[in-house]
Amino acid sequence: MKAGRLRHRVDIQARQDVQDPNTGDVTPTWVTVWPNVPAAIEPLSAREFIAAQAVQSQVVARITMRYRQGLDASMRILHKSTVYDIAGLLPDKDSGLEYFTIPVSAGVNNG
Repeated sequence: MKAGRLRHRVDIQARQDVQDPNTGDVTPTWVTVWPNVPAAIEPLSAREFIAAQAVQSQVVARITMRYRQGLDASMRILHKSTVYDIAGLLPDKDSGLEYFTIPVSAGVNNG
């Protein structure tokens, strides 16, 4: 994968439950696992969006980034002020260890 395609910088966050020591209440928070990750964010074309609706009605973009061990669909991706929910991880077809194509939906993932 050419580095020039990865012109966006995103943060990858994982959900972490924090328990209040006084009340015992558990509050979900998001912790940045990987900051400033190079990625390519491509909005889906109208044709791709219609095709994606059959599988995932909220998919609005495709993010491509280099392979990262430990990345999973329970995490979320931040780009500027946009929160992207990960719909799935599609590894590259050759080795599965070079890059991911990630279908995402835009919205607020509060956990």
